[in-house]
Amino acid sequence: MSDKTPRRRTVARHGQLRSPSAVSQVMKIIGIAMAVVLVSGLGVAAYVGTTLFSNFSANAVELQGQESVPPDIAEYKGGFNMLLTGVDTCEPEYAHFFGERCEGDDANGTLNDVNLLLHVSDEPRRITAVSFPRDTMLPIPACTDENGNETSSMSKQQLNTAFSYGGLNCVAQTITELTGQEIQFAASVTFGGVIEITNAIGGVDVCLATGIKDRYTGLDLPAGTHTVEGLQALQFLRTRHGVGDGSDLGRIGNQQQYMSSLARKLISSEVLGDVPTMLKLADTALSNITPSTSLQNPMMLAQIALAVKDVPFEDIVFLQYPTLEDPYDANRVIPDRDSAQLMWDAINANQQLQVTHQNTENDGVIVETPTPTEPTEPTTPTEPTDPATTETPAPSETVAALPDTIRGNSAAQATCSNGNVRE
Repeated sequence: MSDKTPRRRTVARHGQLRSPSAVSQVMKIIGIAMAVVLVSGLGVAAYVGTTLFSNFSANAVELQGQESVPPDIAEYKGGFNMLLTGVDTCEPEYAHFFGERCEGDDANGTLNDVNLLLHVSDEPRRITAVSFPRDTMLPIPACTDENGNETSSMSKQQLNTAFSYGGLNCVAQTITELTGQEIQFAASVTFGGVIEITNAIGGVDVCLATGIKDRYTGLDLPAGTHTVEGLQALQFLRTRHGVGDGSDLGRIGNQQQYMSSLARKLISSEVLGDVPTMLKLADTALSNITPSTSLQNPMMLAQIALAVKDVPFEDIVFLQYPTLEDPYDANRVIPDRDSAQLMWDAINANQQLQVTHQNTENDGVIVETPTPTEPTEPTTPTEPTDPATTETPAPSETVAALPDTIRGNSAAQATCSNGNVRE
């Protein structure tokens, strides 16, 4: 591969420092699908007006080398993958929120600062969301940008520069080359879109085990539970210096706490029971998301939503792609391919995933331990049954214990931010 730097190079920043109505029923289905989509809201309101959906499809991006989309999502044997990317760009109406980020030569750049690969398995349905640290150094393949121009391949670049080289398609090609996973669907949302989408649902509740004070993002929150929305929600999602060891790895755990809370709120009556709120959310989400062309069909969006609507929280698992310190730069990381292969093997086999990593003070969140329940009264022994008439229990499902190098948790687990303000 060539190390030639293509056009529109952007300087990478922030190195690692260490019986309901028909409408409400449709909204519920779409809302559950949306809950697993990082900070965006992809999939909400596939049926809410042709005008909204037309706007959603206007700037759709072609994914390089993708086969035609089947009419039925069940044809994706083994499940399907969706790439979700949060892009850092200086939109004029929000630039004043970002200070130095939106000043000088770097103000025109666009970085894919959040990268999430969502795998929805075949039966039984499970959802695994794998976050990729933006500071990961890896090869970036030749990509075709939105204007049909091909950029040069590079042997080693930071992951969050892929969007600046070839847009959403280039991020998809880079993640596919890293993971070996075919990506059927993709979408991106700007940080300005995050502000608007969070406002539309009235904020998201987040838990802080200890306070966060981050002069880089401006976030200043004491310990406790807070409802964050708008700019504050964006500050919470972007804070790195305010959690764990101040690295991008800690920030990912913090973002995953937000996602779990978002999922719980979206399927609550507070949002789903309020049709005007859902319509506002639909308008906002579809106006702020750029999809792949494979998502242009509203029926396909509806099928995706239906595929995930009954997945229990314990089978919605958020993982962090495993990495090692880059031997050439302590502020960057490189893929831990051995651990990652074990993770992909378990995901592809549709095994139930068990996170064995024990969080430390370096992680972005702590996992709350459930309160023990009171012991129940002993039951009266029953008469013995005839072995000949007793069914043999089905063998328990295989559980894949992931290497302790892989951080994560399920949406059923309560987590709280491990803030940098110590008492």
